[in-house]
Amino acid sequence: MTSIFSKFDGIAGALGSLVEAGGRNPFSVVIEKPVSSTVGIIEGRETLLFGTNNYLGLSQSPRAIKAAQEAAATCGVGTTGSRIANGTQSLHRQLERRIADYFGRRDAMVFSTGYQANLGMISTLAGKDDYLILDADSHASIYDGSRLSPAQVIRFRHNDADDLYKRLKRLDGTPGAKLIVVEGIYSMTGNVPPIAEMVAVKRETGAYLLVDEAHSFGVMGEHGRGIAEQAGVEADVDFIVGTFSKSLGTVGGYCVSDHPELELVRLNCRPYMFTASLPPEVIAATMAALEDMAEHPELRTQLMDNAARLHAGFHGLGLNASKQVSPVIAVTLEEIGQAIVMWNRLLDLGVYVNLSLPPATPDSRPLLRCSVMATHTAEQIDKAIAIFKQAALDANALPAAA
Repeated sequence: MTSIFSKFDGIAGALGSLVEAGGRNPFSVVIEKPVSSTVGIIEGRETLLFGTNNYLGLSQSPRAIKAAQEAAATCGVGTTGSRIANGTQSLHRQLERRIADYFGRRDAMVFSTGYQANLGMISTLAGKDDYLILDADSHASIYDGSRLSPAQVIRFRHNDADDLYKRLKRLDGTPGAKLIVVEGIYSMTGNVPPIAEMVAVKRETGAYLLVDEAHSFGVMGEHGRGIAEQAGVEADVDFIVGTFSKSLGTVGGYCVSDHPELELVRLNCRPYMFTASLPPEVIAATMAALEDMAEHPELRTQLMDNAARLHAGFHGLGLNASKQVSPVIAVTLEEIGQAIVMWNRLLDLGVYVNLSLPPATPDSRPLLRCSVMATHTAEQIDKAIAIFKQAALDANALPAAA
């Protein structure tokens, strides 16, 4: 009899090779205790955290922690139901109103995770005879949403507005709505799209536009509303999707829109309808963190200063790091074995980053994904750069002149 697990034989072999090469499973690292937003205990020792999405350091916000404690004491620790059953408390409606107002939008839907927000909105909006036009480097949640949709999926070259235009022009005269989906910051590499050019394509072709601001919410724009705000094109974006699990440091997802029909999406969106709603303490903590973010715009300034410092340090070492400065910086390597050695040496020396391997990487090369926080100190960043240099030397990953 065929084992139901035989389909995972290839993964099992690859994982075994990873552990054999470095002595660790890079996808099961345990942070035994968070010391602060930037430091955690891993393998019994303090380790600098450069592999989280805690961009503003708000996971440790005293205001958010207090709000969570008070909500749990008042409302309990869970709702035990979905949003269309008993899972909507007044706190959920308050958060939706606050998120909608923050973006200056008519309405908002709050999901239990950011993944579910993309899954739900994309699969629900794009129906039979419609078209989904996706950036080739889209996040897994976007691709998974497209798989749940009966719409035809068309991919365009990463961050290429001309290719987007060509793909849409080929659909001239075809029935059905066209929904373009892009991201504010691409999570693996930190790349930022030419959103103004893409909005121009959207206007000319009559398509709808959904922007996933998961990694740009709280990071870009005068008020932290993301790339659409920074580029001055918010009015042209039909749907903004995002998450609370990055800049706000909690968990959950959202979609904001000016389309009045968003209320009807609630009654057709399966990832919204058939899962338990967020617990009260998470809702309360999220609203508190949103207040922190609104009251402290200097966090965004510090975040980008820190990103520029780490970016310059990596390029100064001669590493093949991301071209654009953003809180996500990818260090690309040529060989998988080299990446495994370097990732393990970084952890040995006290820096945690994310190891990403093909086929999950954009150009089929391994990379070390680093993320910066507003709460990193200059000393922590400089220490991380020095440790990167040593780890790269140990992995034979530095240019000869470095």
